[in-house]
Amino acid sequence: MSLLVRGGTVLDGTGTDGVRADVLVIGDRVAAIGTDLDTPTGTRVIEADGLLVTPGFIDPHTHSDVVPFMADPQPFKVLQGVTTEVVGNCGNSAAPLVDDTAVELHRPISSTVAAGVDSWPRSFAEYLDAVEQHGPTTHVASLVGHHTLRISANGMDEGLRPGALDRMVALADRAFAEGAFGLSTGLIYAPGVYADTEEVAALAAVAARWGRPYATHMRDEGDGLTASLAETLEVARRTGVRVQVSHCKAAGSANHGRSAELLATLHEARGRGIEVLGDAYPYTTGESFLTALLPAAAQIGGREALVRRLSTPEGRHDLFQRGAAGGPGSGSWSQTSPDGVFVSMHRDTTKLGRSLAELGGDPWHTLCDLIVADPGAMMVYRLMAEEDVRAILADPLIAIGSDNSVPVGNAHQRGWGCFPTVLGRYVRELGVLSWPEAVRKMTSLPARAIGLPGRGYLAPGAIADIAVIDPQTVGHDGTVQQPWRRPTGVRWTVLAGTPVVVDGEFTGERAGRVLRA
Repeated sequence: MSLLVRGGTVLDGTGTDGVRADVLVIGDRVAAIGTDLDTPTGTRVIEADGLLVTPGFIDPHTHSDVVPFMADPQPFKVLQGVTTEVVGNCGNSAAPLVDDTAVELHRPISSTVAAGVDSWPRSFAEYLDAVEQHGPTTHVASLVGHHTLRISANGMDEGLRPGALDRMVALADRAFAEGAFGLSTGLIYAPGVYADTEEVAALAAVAARWGRPYATHMRDEGDGLTASLAETLEVARRTGVRVQVSHCKAAGSANHGRSAELLATLHEARGRGIEVLGDAYPYTTGESFLTALLPAAAQIGGREALVRRLSTPEGRHDLFQRGAAGGPGSGSWSQTSPDGVFVSMHRDTTKLGRSLAELGGDPWHTLCDLIVADPGAMMVYRLMAEEDVRAILADPLIAIGSDNSVPVGNAHQRGWGCFPTVLGRYVRELGVLSWPEAVRKMTSLPARAIGLPGRGYLAPGAIADIAVIDPQTVGHDGTVQQPWRRPTGVRWTVLAGTPVVVDGEFTGERAGRVLRA
Protein backbone atom coordinates (compact mmCIF):
# COMPACT_ATOMS: atom_id res chain seq x y z
CA MET A 1 0.00 0.00 0.00
CA SER A 2 1.27 3.49 -0.82
CA LEU A 3 0.12 6.95 0.22
CA LEU A 4 1.09 10.43 -0.94
CA VAL A 5 0.48 13.48 1.25
CA ARG A 6 0.71 16.23 -1.34
CA GLY A 7 1.42 19.94 -1.13
CA GLY A 8 1.44 20.50 2.63
CA THR A 9 3.88 22.36 4.85
CA VAL A 10 6.04 19.65 6.38
CA LEU A 11 7.14 20.18 9.98
CA ASP A 12 9.53 17.27 10.47
CA GLY A 13 9.44 17.20 14.28
CA THR A 14 12.95 18.55 14.87
CA GLY A 15 11.85 22.15 15.48
CA THR A 16 13.12 23.48 12.17
CA ASP A 17 10.94 25.65 9.95
CA GLY A 18 8.41 23.96 7.72
CA VAL A 19 8.92 23.38 4.00
CA ARG A 20 6.35 22.81 1.31
CA ALA A 21 6.80 19.23 0.14
CA ASP A 22 5.13 15.92 -0.56
CA VAL A 23 5.47 12.91 1.70
CA LEU A 24 5.45 9.47 0.10
CA VAL A 25 4.60 6.46 2.25
CA ILE A 26 5.15 2.90 1.09
CA GLY A 27 3.98 0.20 3.47
CA ASP A 28 4.50 1.39 7.03
CA ARG A 29 7.48 3.67 6.32
CA VAL A 30 8.14 7.10 4.92
CA ALA A 31 9.77 6.46 1.54
CA ALA A 32 10.59 10.01 0.40
CA ILE A 33 9.97 13.68 1.13
CA GLY A 34 10.29 16.25 -1.65
CA THR A 35 8.63 17.42 -4.86
CA ASP A 36 7.89 15.61 -8.09
CA LEU A 37 8.20 12.25 -6.37
CA ASP A 38 7.81 9.04 -8.36
CA THR A 39 4.78 7.26 -6.95
CA PRO A 40 3.63 3.68 -7.47
CA THR A 41 0.49 3.04 -9.49
CA GLY A 42 -2.61 3.15 -7.31
CA THR A 43 -1.10 5.45 -4.68
CA ARG A 44 -3.75 7.04 -2.47
CA VAL A 45 -3.43 10.85 -2.41
CA ILE A 46 -4.13 13.20 0.50
CA GLU A 47 -4.36 16.80 -0.65
CA ALA A 48 -2.65 18.91 2.02
CA ASP A 49 -2.44 22.35 0.43
CA GLY A 50 -2.69 24.95 3.22
CA LEU A 51 -2.28 22.26 5.89
CA LEU A 52 0.55 21.20 8.19
CA VAL A 53 2.01 17.73 7.80
CA THR A 54 3.69 16.52 10.97
CA PRO A 55 4.84 13.33 12.60
CA GLY A 56 2.05 11.64 14.53
CA PHE A 57 1.92 13.09 18.03
CA ILE A 58 3.38 11.04 20.87
CA ASP A 59 1.64 11.37 24.24
CA PRO A 60 4.27 10.46 26.85
CA HIS A 61 1.92 10.63 29.82
CA THR A 62 -1.40 8.79 29.61
CA HIS A 63 -3.58 6.52 31.69
CA SER A 64 -5.06 4.65 28.73
CA ASP A 65 -3.77 1.29 30.02
CA VAL A 66 -7.14 -0.50 29.82
CA VAL A 67 -8.71 1.52 26.98
CA PRO A 68 -7.84 -1.21 24.42
CA PHE A 69 -10.01 -3.63 26.43
CA MET A 70 -13.14 -1.48 26.06
CA ALA A 71 -15.81 -2.99 23.83
CA ASP A 72 -15.70 -0.26 21.19
CA PRO A 73 -12.62 1.38 19.69
CA GLN A 74 -11.96 4.73 21.37
CA PRO A 75 -10.90 7.43 18.87
CA PHE A 76 -10.37 10.24 21.40
CA LYS A 77 -6.63 10.33 20.75
CA VAL A 78 -6.37 9.75 17.01
CA LEU A 79 -8.89 12.57 16.53
CA GLN A 80 -6.19 14.80 18.07
CA GLY A 81 -3.43 13.53 15.77
CA VAL A 82 -1.95 11.29 18.49
CA THR A 83 -0.51 8.07 17.13
CA THR A 84 1.44 6.71 20.14
CA GLU A 85 0.44 6.64 23.81
CA VAL A 86 2.75 5.84 26.71
CA VAL A 87 0.79 4.14 29.49
CA GLY A 88 1.77 2.90 32.95
CA ASN A 89 2.37 6.38 34.37
CA CYS A 90 2.22 7.75 37.93
CA GLY A 91 3.32 4.39 39.34
CA ASN A 92 0.16 2.72 38.11
CA SER A 93 0.70 0.19 35.32
CA ALA A 94 -1.73 -2.57 34.41
CA ALA A 95 0.90 -5.24 35.13
CA PRO A 96 2.50 -7.19 36.68
CA LEU A 97 -0.28 -8.42 38.96
CA VAL A 98 0.95 -11.64 40.54
CA ASP A 99 -2.27 -13.10 41.99
CA ASP A 100 -5.94 -12.45 42.76
CA THR A 101 -5.07 -10.52 45.92
CA ALA A 102 -2.92 -8.12 43.92
CA VAL A 103 -5.74 -7.71 41.39
CA GLU A 104 -8.23 -6.79 44.11
CA LEU A 105 -5.89 -4.34 45.81
CA HIS A 106 -4.96 -2.76 42.48
CA ARG A 107 -8.53 -2.40 41.21
CA PRO A 108 -9.41 0.71 43.30
CA ILE A 109 -6.45 2.67 41.90
CA SER A 110 -6.91 1.44 38.33
CA SER A 111 -9.35 2.50 35.61
CA THR A 112 -10.92 -0.93 35.13
CA VAL A 113 -14.20 -0.08 36.86
CA ALA A 114 -14.62 3.26 35.07
CA ALA A 115 -13.82 1.63 31.73
CA GLY A 116 -16.16 -1.29 32.36
CA VAL A 117 -13.48 -3.93 31.85
CA ASP A 118 -12.08 -6.82 33.87
CA SER A 119 -8.67 -7.35 35.41
CA TRP A 120 -6.83 -10.60 36.09
CA PRO A 121 -3.44 -11.87 37.29
CA ARG A 122 -0.84 -11.35 34.56
CA SER A 123 2.81 -10.79 33.87
CA PHE A 124 3.92 -7.69 32.00
CA ALA A 125 4.30 -9.69 28.79
CA GLU A 126 0.82 -11.18 29.20
CA TYR A 127 -0.65 -7.68 29.55
CA LEU A 128 1.03 -6.55 26.32
CA ASP A 129 -0.15 -9.71 24.58
CA ALA A 130 -3.73 -9.01 25.71
CA VAL A 131 -3.58 -5.44 24.39
CA GLU A 132 -2.30 -6.79 21.08
CA GLN A 133 -5.09 -9.36 20.94
CA HIS A 134 -7.84 -6.79 21.59
CA GLY A 135 -6.31 -4.25 19.19
CA PRO A 136 -5.38 -0.76 20.35
CA THR A 137 -6.61 2.34 18.55
CA THR A 138 -3.19 3.97 18.89
CA HIS A 139 0.27 2.49 19.22
CA VAL A 140 0.87 1.61 22.88
CA ALA A 141 4.13 1.64 24.85
CA SER A 142 4.03 0.89 28.57
CA LEU A 143 6.09 1.80 31.59
CA VAL A 144 6.08 -0.45 34.66
CA GLY A 145 4.63 1.23 37.73
CA HIS A 146 5.98 1.30 41.27
CA HIS A 147 2.44 1.04 42.74
CA THR A 148 1.80 -2.14 40.82
CA LEU A 149 5.15 -3.64 41.76
CA ARG A 150 4.63 -2.73 45.43
CA ILE A 151 1.10 -4.13 45.56
CA SER A 152 2.29 -7.38 43.99
CA ALA A 153 5.16 -7.69 46.49
CA ASN A 154 3.77 -5.97 49.59
CA GLY A 155 0.04 -5.41 49.30
CA MET A 156 -1.13 -2.02 50.59
CA ASP A 157 1.04 -2.23 53.72
CA GLU A 158 2.89 0.92 54.69
CA GLY A 159 6.11 -0.79 55.81
CA LEU A 160 7.96 -3.28 53.65
CA ARG A 161 7.61 -6.94 54.46
CA PRO A 162 10.81 -9.02 54.61
CA GLY A 163 12.06 -9.59 51.08
CA ALA A 164 9.48 -7.29 49.48
CA LEU A 165 12.01 -4.91 47.94
CA ASP A 166 13.96 -7.80 46.44
CA ARG A 167 10.69 -9.10 45.00
CA MET A 168 9.91 -5.67 43.48
CA VAL A 169 13.36 -5.49 41.94
CA ALA A 170 12.92 -8.94 40.42
CA LEU A 171 9.48 -8.08 39.04
CA ALA A 172 10.81 -4.83 37.56
CA ASP A 173 13.74 -6.62 35.98
CA ARG A 174 11.40 -9.13 34.38
CA ALA A 175 9.09 -6.34 33.13
CA PHE A 176 12.01 -4.62 31.42
CA ALA A 177 13.01 -7.92 29.83
CA GLU A 178 9.43 -8.26 28.56
CA GLY A 179 9.30 -4.83 26.95
CA ALA A 180 8.61 -2.12 29.56
CA PHE A 181 9.91 1.22 28.32
CA GLY A 182 10.70 2.59 31.76
CA LEU A 183 9.78 2.86 35.44
CA SER A 184 7.16 5.23 36.84
CA THR A 185 6.29 6.39 40.33
CA GLY A 186 3.37 8.26 41.86
CA LEU A 187 4.91 9.31 45.15
CA ILE A 188 1.95 11.46 46.15
CA TYR A 189 -0.43 8.48 46.07
CA ALA A 190 -0.73 5.31 48.14
CA PRO A 191 1.05 2.95 48.16
CA GLY A 192 3.92 4.80 46.46
CA VAL A 193 3.88 7.52 49.11
CA TYR A 194 4.97 4.96 51.71
CA ALA A 195 8.29 4.39 49.93
CA ASP A 196 11.46 6.15 50.99
CA THR A 197 14.14 7.39 48.63
CA GLU A 198 16.16 4.19 49.08
CA GLU A 199 13.28 2.08 47.77
CA VAL A 200 12.76 4.33 44.76
CA ALA A 201 16.47 4.37 43.98
CA ALA A 202 16.67 0.57 44.14
CA LEU A 203 14.04 0.31 41.39
CA ALA A 204 15.45 3.21 39.37
CA ALA A 205 18.79 1.41 39.36
CA VAL A 206 17.12 -1.49 37.56
CA ALA A 207 15.76 0.89 34.94
CA ALA A 208 19.20 2.47 34.56
CA ARG A 209 20.80 -0.93 34.06
CA TRP A 210 18.38 -1.55 31.19
CA GLY A 211 18.93 1.95 29.78
CA ARG A 212 15.28 2.85 30.43
CA PRO A 213 13.97 6.16 31.86
CA TYR A 214 12.38 6.93 35.20
CA ALA A 215 9.13 8.98 34.98
CA THR A 216 7.88 10.42 38.25
CA HIS A 217 4.81 12.06 39.62
CA MET A 218 6.85 13.61 42.38
CA ARG A 219 6.10 13.38 46.08
CA ASP A 220 4.80 16.95 46.23
CA GLU A 221 4.10 19.44 43.42
CA GLY A 222 3.08 22.25 45.77
CA ASP A 223 4.47 23.31 49.14
CA GLY A 224 7.11 20.58 49.01
CA LEU A 225 8.18 21.26 45.42
CA THR A 226 11.80 22.06 46.29
CA ALA A 227 12.32 18.92 48.35
CA SER A 228 10.54 16.74 45.80
CA LEU A 229 12.73 17.99 42.97
CA ALA A 230 15.78 17.38 45.13
CA GLU A 231 14.68 13.79 45.79
CA THR A 232 14.03 13.15 42.11
CA LEU A 233 17.44 14.44 41.09
CA GLU A 234 19.14 12.57 43.93
CA VAL A 235 17.69 9.31 42.59
CA ALA A 236 19.10 10.20 39.18
CA ARG A 237 22.49 11.13 40.66
CA ARG A 238 22.77 7.86 42.56
CA THR A 239 21.68 5.58 39.75
CA GLY A 240 22.50 7.37 36.50
CA VAL A 241 18.91 6.89 35.31
CA ARG A 242 17.51 9.48 32.95
CA VAL A 243 14.46 11.24 34.37
CA GLN A 244 11.11 12.45 33.09
CA VAL A 245 9.31 14.78 35.53
CA SER A 246 5.62 14.12 34.93
CA HIS A 247 3.03 16.88 34.37
CA CYS A 248 5.27 19.71 35.60
CA LYS A 249 3.39 22.24 37.70
CA ALA A 250 3.38 24.51 40.73
CA ALA A 251 0.25 23.32 42.53
CA GLY A 252 -1.86 25.30 44.95
CA SER A 253 -2.47 29.03 45.18
CA ALA A 254 0.34 29.48 47.70
CA ASN A 255 2.78 28.17 45.08
CA HIS A 256 1.65 30.08 42.03
CA GLY A 257 4.66 31.70 40.41
CA ARG A 258 7.09 28.91 41.32
CA SER A 259 7.35 27.62 37.75
CA ALA A 260 10.58 29.63 37.48
CA GLU A 261 12.08 27.62 40.35
CA LEU A 262 10.96 24.34 38.80
CA LEU A 263 12.42 25.13 35.40
CA ALA A 264 15.65 26.60 36.76
CA THR A 265 16.19 23.44 38.80
CA LEU A 266 15.79 21.23 35.74
CA HIS A 267 18.20 23.32 33.67
CA GLU A 268 20.74 23.46 36.50
CA ALA A 269 20.57 19.68 36.87
CA ARG A 270 21.25 19.20 33.18
CA GLY A 271 24.27 21.47 33.61
CA ARG A 272 25.52 18.96 36.18
CA GLY A 273 25.14 16.08 33.76
CA ILE A 274 21.78 14.74 34.91
CA GLU A 275 19.61 13.85 31.92
CA VAL A 276 16.23 15.24 32.97
CA LEU A 277 13.23 16.31 30.91
CA GLY A 278 9.56 16.90 31.70
CA ASP A 279 6.06 17.02 30.30
CA ALA A 280 3.02 19.23 30.91
CA TYR A 281 -0.57 19.77 29.81
CA PRO A 282 -2.15 23.11 28.79
CA TYR A 283 -4.65 23.57 31.65
CA THR A 284 -4.82 25.16 35.09
CA THR A 285 -6.87 22.21 36.33
CA GLY A 286 -5.80 18.63 36.95
CA GLU A 287 -7.59 15.32 37.43
CA SER A 288 -7.17 12.60 40.01
CA PHE A 289 -9.00 10.28 42.34
CA LEU A 290 -11.01 12.07 45.01
CA THR A 291 -8.87 10.16 47.48
CA ALA A 292 -5.89 12.29 46.38
CA LEU A 293 -7.39 15.06 48.53
CA LEU A 294 -6.97 12.82 51.59
CA PRO A 295 -3.76 12.12 53.51
CA ALA A 296 -2.02 9.01 52.22
CA ALA A 297 -2.57 7.32 55.59
CA ALA A 298 -6.26 7.02 54.66
CA GLN A 299 -5.48 4.23 52.20
CA ILE A 300 -3.25 2.03 54.35
CA GLY A 301 -4.68 -1.48 54.13
CA GLY A 302 -6.73 -0.96 50.99
CA ARG A 303 -10.30 0.01 50.09
CA GLU A 304 -12.15 -1.60 53.01
CA ALA A 305 -9.85 0.06 55.53
CA LEU A 306 -10.31 3.40 53.75
CA VAL A 307 -14.10 3.16 53.93
CA ARG A 308 -13.96 2.20 57.61
CA ARG A 309 -11.83 5.25 58.42
CA LEU A 310 -14.18 7.58 56.59
CA SER A 311 -17.27 6.05 58.18
CA THR A 312 -16.57 7.30 61.70
CA PRO A 313 -16.48 10.91 63.01
CA GLU A 314 -13.14 10.19 64.67
CA GLY A 315 -11.58 8.87 61.49
CA ARG A 316 -12.76 11.84 59.46
CA HIS A 317 -11.54 14.33 62.05
CA ASP A 318 -8.11 12.70 62.28
CA LEU A 319 -7.66 12.74 58.52
CA PHE A 320 -8.84 16.34 58.29
CA GLN A 321 -6.26 17.38 60.86
CA ARG A 322 -3.50 15.55 58.97
CA GLY A 323 -4.56 17.12 55.68
CA ALA A 324 -4.74 20.62 57.12
CA ALA A 325 -1.22 20.27 58.52
CA GLY A 326 0.28 20.07 55.02
CA GLY A 327 3.59 18.47 54.10
CA PRO A 328 4.45 15.18 52.39
CA GLY A 329 1.67 12.63 52.54
CA SER A 330 -0.96 15.19 53.59
CA GLY A 331 -2.90 15.05 50.32
CA SER A 332 -4.14 17.88 48.13
CA TRP A 333 -6.98 19.24 50.27
CA SER A 334 -5.06 22.40 51.15
CA GLN A 335 -4.01 23.02 47.52
CA THR A 336 -7.48 23.71 46.13
CA SER A 337 -10.93 24.86 47.30
CA PRO A 338 -14.41 23.30 47.44
CA ASP A 339 -15.63 25.43 44.52
CA GLY A 340 -12.67 24.18 42.47
CA VAL A 341 -13.23 20.43 42.94
CA PHE A 342 -15.60 18.93 40.34
CA VAL A 343 -16.76 15.31 40.36
CA SER A 344 -15.70 13.73 37.06
CA MET A 345 -16.49 10.04 37.64
CA HIS A 346 -18.84 8.57 40.26
CA ARG A 347 -21.37 5.78 40.57
CA ASP A 348 -24.00 8.43 41.25
CA THR A 349 -24.02 10.15 37.88
CA THR A 350 -26.14 13.02 39.23
CA LYS A 351 -22.94 14.27 40.86
CA LEU A 352 -20.96 14.57 37.62
CA GLY A 353 -19.69 18.01 36.69
CA ARG A 354 -20.71 19.49 40.06
CA SER A 355 -18.31 20.98 42.59
CA LEU A 356 -18.09 20.13 46.28
CA ALA A 357 -19.46 23.60 46.98
CA GLU A 358 -22.42 23.04 44.65
CA LEU A 359 -23.21 19.70 46.27
CA GLY A 360 -23.74 21.47 49.59
CA GLY A 361 -23.07 20.64 53.22
CA ASP A 362 -19.71 20.77 54.93
CA PRO A 363 -17.19 20.29 52.08
CA TRP A 364 -14.99 17.83 54.00
CA HIS A 365 -17.93 15.63 54.95
CA THR A 366 -19.31 15.89 51.41
CA LEU A 367 -15.94 14.67 50.12
CA CYS A 368 -15.86 11.78 52.59
CA ASP A 369 -19.45 10.79 51.73
CA LEU A 370 -18.61 10.74 48.03
CA ILE A 371 -15.61 8.48 48.61
CA VAL A 372 -17.50 6.10 50.91
CA ALA A 373 -20.17 5.74 48.23
CA ASP A 374 -17.54 5.20 45.50
CA PRO A 375 -13.88 4.82 46.57
CA GLY A 376 -12.81 4.95 42.90
CA ALA A 377 -14.50 8.30 42.22
CA MET A 378 -12.49 10.94 40.38
CA MET A 379 -12.34 14.71 40.18
CA VAL A 380 -11.20 17.63 38.05
CA TYR A 381 -9.74 20.31 40.32
CA ARG A 382 -8.15 23.73 40.11
CA LEU A 383 -4.43 23.74 40.90
CA MET A 384 -2.28 26.02 38.73
CA ALA A 385 -1.90 29.62 37.59
CA GLU A 386 -2.15 30.45 33.90
CA GLU A 387 1.19 32.29 34.00
CA ASP A 388 2.91 29.14 35.27
CA VAL A 389 1.23 27.00 32.63
CA ARG A 390 2.51 29.29 29.89
CA ALA A 391 6.05 29.42 31.27
CA ILE A 392 6.26 25.64 31.60
CA LEU A 393 4.82 24.99 28.13
CA ALA A 394 7.32 27.42 26.60
CA ASP A 395 10.40 25.79 28.12
CA PRO A 396 12.44 23.72 25.63
CA LEU A 397 12.82 20.80 28.08
CA ILE A 398 9.08 20.24 28.42
CA ALA A 399 7.13 17.89 26.14
CA ILE A 400 3.33 17.90 25.82
CA GLY A 401 1.60 15.10 27.72
CA SER A 402 -2.14 14.87 28.31
CA ASP A 403 -2.33 12.85 31.56
CA ASN A 404 -5.70 11.59 30.32
CA SER A 405 -7.86 9.07 32.12
CA VAL A 406 -10.31 6.76 30.36
CA PRO A 407 -12.75 8.63 28.08
CA VAL A 408 -15.92 8.23 30.14
CA GLY A 409 -18.09 10.42 32.33
CA ASN A 410 -16.85 13.94 32.90
CA ALA A 411 -13.17 13.05 32.67
CA HIS A 412 -10.85 16.01 32.19
CA GLN A 413 -11.16 17.67 28.79
CA ARG A 414 -7.45 17.13 28.24
CA GLY A 415 -8.30 13.56 27.27
CA TRP A 416 -10.26 14.78 24.27
CA GLY A 417 -8.41 18.00 23.48
CA CYS A 418 -4.90 18.40 24.92
CA PHE A 419 -2.96 18.57 21.67
CA PRO A 420 -5.43 20.70 19.68
CA THR A 421 -5.61 23.06 22.69
CA VAL A 422 -1.85 23.58 22.59
CA LEU A 423 -1.93 24.25 18.85
CA GLY A 424 -5.06 26.37 18.79
CA ARG A 425 -4.73 28.39 21.99
CA TYR A 426 -1.04 28.46 22.89
CA VAL A 427 0.36 28.62 19.33
CA ARG A 428 -2.18 30.33 17.08
CA GLU A 429 -3.97 32.57 19.59
CA LEU A 430 -1.39 33.39 22.26
CA GLY A 431 1.94 32.85 20.49
CA VAL A 432 3.46 31.10 23.49
CA LEU A 433 5.03 28.60 21.10
CA SER A 434 5.87 28.60 17.41
CA TRP A 435 4.38 25.90 15.19
CA PRO A 436 7.72 24.09 14.70
CA GLU A 437 8.52 24.16 18.43
CA ALA A 438 5.07 22.98 19.46
CA VAL A 439 5.31 20.06 17.03
CA ARG A 440 8.80 19.20 18.36
CA LYS A 441 7.34 19.04 21.87
CA MET A 442 4.68 16.63 20.63
CA THR A 443 6.95 14.39 18.56
CA SER A 444 10.74 14.12 18.70
CA LEU A 445 11.06 15.36 22.29
CA PRO A 446 8.82 12.69 23.86
CA ALA A 447 10.26 10.06 21.50
CA ARG A 448 13.72 10.95 22.81
CA ALA A 449 12.58 10.96 26.45
CA ILE A 450 10.89 7.56 26.33
CA GLY A 451 13.12 5.92 23.74
CA LEU A 452 10.96 5.28 20.67
CA PRO A 453 13.21 4.63 17.67
CA GLY A 454 11.82 5.46 14.26
CA ARG A 455 9.09 7.70 15.65
CA GLY A 456 8.72 11.39 16.35
CA TYR A 457 10.18 12.69 13.09
CA LEU A 458 9.51 12.67 9.36
CA ALA A 459 12.34 11.44 7.17
CA PRO A 460 12.88 8.53 4.80
CA GLY A 461 12.88 5.31 6.79
CA ALA A 462 10.81 6.63 9.69
CA ILE A 463 7.62 4.85 10.73
CA ALA A 464 4.78 6.48 8.77
CA ASP A 465 2.89 7.94 11.73
CA ILE A 466 1.53 11.22 10.36
CA ALA A 467 -0.90 13.98 11.34
CA VAL A 468 -2.34 16.48 8.87
CA ILE A 469 -3.51 19.64 10.64
CA ASP A 470 -5.43 22.75 9.60
CA PRO A 471 -3.62 25.56 11.44
CA GLN A 472 -6.59 27.92 11.02
CA THR A 473 -9.16 25.71 12.75
CA VAL A 474 -7.32 23.33 15.07
CA GLY A 475 -8.58 23.60 18.65
CA HIS A 476 -10.90 22.25 21.32
CA ASP A 477 -13.76 23.89 23.21
CA GLY A 478 -14.36 21.21 25.82
CA THR A 479 -15.38 22.25 29.35
CA VAL A 480 -15.65 20.62 32.77
CA GLN A 481 -19.35 20.04 32.08
CA GLN A 482 -18.86 18.96 28.44
CA PRO A 483 -15.29 17.66 28.15
CA TRP A 484 -16.07 15.19 25.37
CA ARG A 485 -16.61 17.74 22.62
CA ARG A 486 -14.85 16.82 19.38
CA PRO A 487 -11.65 18.70 18.58
CA THR A 488 -11.42 20.59 15.31
CA GLY A 489 -8.76 20.96 12.64
CA VAL A 490 -7.21 17.46 12.68
CA ARG A 491 -7.90 16.37 9.11
CA TRP A 492 -5.97 13.11 8.81
CA THR A 493 -4.19 10.75 11.20
CA VAL A 494 -2.08 7.94 9.78
CA LEU A 495 -0.79 5.00 11.87
CA ALA A 496 2.13 3.18 10.29
CA GLY A 497 0.81 3.96 6.81
CA THR A 498 -2.87 3.26 7.62
CA PRO A 499 -5.24 6.27 7.62
CA VAL A 500 -7.48 6.07 10.71
CA VAL A 501 -8.83 9.63 10.59
CA VAL A 502 -9.98 10.64 7.11
CA ASP A 503 -11.25 14.17 6.50
CA GLY A 504 -11.76 14.55 10.25
CA GLU A 505 -13.70 11.32 10.76
CA PHE A 506 -12.55 8.14 12.52
CA THR A 507 -12.62 5.09 10.27
CA GLY A 508 -13.34 2.70 13.14
CA GLU A 509 -10.15 0.73 12.57
CA ARG A 510 -8.01 -0.52 15.46
CA ALA A 511 -4.71 -0.07 13.62
CA GLY A 512 -2.43 0.55 16.60
CA ARG A 513 0.53 -1.62 17.46
CA VAL A 514 1.92 -2.78 20.78
CA LEU A 515 5.47 -1.51 21.15
CA ARG A 516 8.05 -3.39 23.20
CA ALA A 517 11.29 -1.81 24.33
